[in-house]
This record gives sequence, C-alpha cells and structure tokens, in this order.
Amino acid sequence: MFEFIKKLFGSKKEKETTEELMKKFLIVGLGNIGATYDDTRHNIGFKILDEIASKENAAFESQKLGSIAKFRFKGRTFILLKPSTYMNLSGKAVKYWMTKENIPLENVLIICDDLNLNFGAIRVKAKGSDGGHNGLKDINAVLQTQKYARFRFGVGDEFSKGRQVDYVLGKWNEDEFKLLPERLEKAHELVKSFGTAGLNNTMNSFNGT
Repeated sequence: MFEFIKKLFGSKKEKETTEELMKKFLIVGLGNIGATYDDTRHNIGFKILDEIASKENAAFESQKLGSIAKFRFKGRTFILLKPSTYMNLSGKAVKYWMTKENIPLENVLIICDDLNLNFGAIRVKAKGSDGGHNGLKDINAVLQTQKYARFRFGVGDEFSKGRQVDYVLGKWNEDEFKLLPERLEKAHELVKSFGTAGLNNTMNSFNGT
C-alpha cells in the first residue's frame, strides 16, 4: 500500500515538474562581447536583452559561457542569455543552457540581426536556414537542426560592395539611434508574447510591425 501511494504521488510530482519545465523559456540574444562591439548593428541581440532586463528589473550575472538574467511574467520564467563565446561559436552556449535548465527546443528563441530587412523591421520564424548569419550557422551545426524559433531584427543593407563586415560591426547612425527605443520596446513585447501567447500568435501579431 505504501509503495502504491508513493508511486501515485511520485507520478504527480513528476507531472508537475514537466509542466513547470514547459513554462521556462530561453531567450538568446546574439552578439560579441567587449566594449568595441557595444551599440553595433551586429549586437542588436545583446541590446534587446539589455532593454528587457532593464524594464523587468533583472540583473545580468556572468556565468558559464555567457551572462544570464531571469524574470517571471504571467507564471512563465524567462531566462535571458548573452553568450560570451563570440558570435561564431554561439551554439555552444545555447546548447549548454538548454541542457542545464532543461528547456525544450520549442521554448528557445534566438534574436539576431538581419541585413535583408530594413532597419527596425521584425521577422519571427519557426525555422529556417542561417541566411549567411554566422551565429545561426553555428547554432544549426551544434543543435543539428534548423527547427527553432528565431527573431530577426532588420539592420538594413546601406553599404557599398565589400563593406558588409564594416557595416554590421559599425555603430547605429543618428537617425537609427533616435528610432531604436520604440523598436526595443516592441521587441520586449514580442519576447513576452512568445512565452505567453505562443509562437504562432506572436508571428501573427508582430511580423511586419
């Protein structure tokens, strides 16, 4: 009888644990560490997470393979990750924190810059190729899949031939800098929607805004 009760309550505990895990979300902002890269187009992932952490009163702490901040919203736990591996090795940090926090792939959102979108444009997708983005390329290789949600933030393509690297590693121009706050607020809303309303609703609500 004791074993039966133990098994019964053990199963309930396990179920509760599974349900709790499904309410945890890993939000990864891609970028490069170091002051040299602050406020550069390629670091929009870091900038968005900094904005979210500030608004949610969450502080980043340096941990293994990245800086981590956490906050709760509507019963969900959001884990913000800024990898410290540099852009081209982002996959290592993503996989480590997915494993450490037991976060399923469907609860992962990767934030990165996109040259093919006009400045500030938002595009959320459930899967896709790396599109030439080295951070996504490494994540695809490490996770061995392209089926994870990604939030692409447009940085435009206003550069001359052969100047792509200088452009993405360059600072925002004056006009872009003035428009960033509103775009960052929209990104903040998008991330919370991903965890509460789900990927499909988030795509419908935010793509093209």
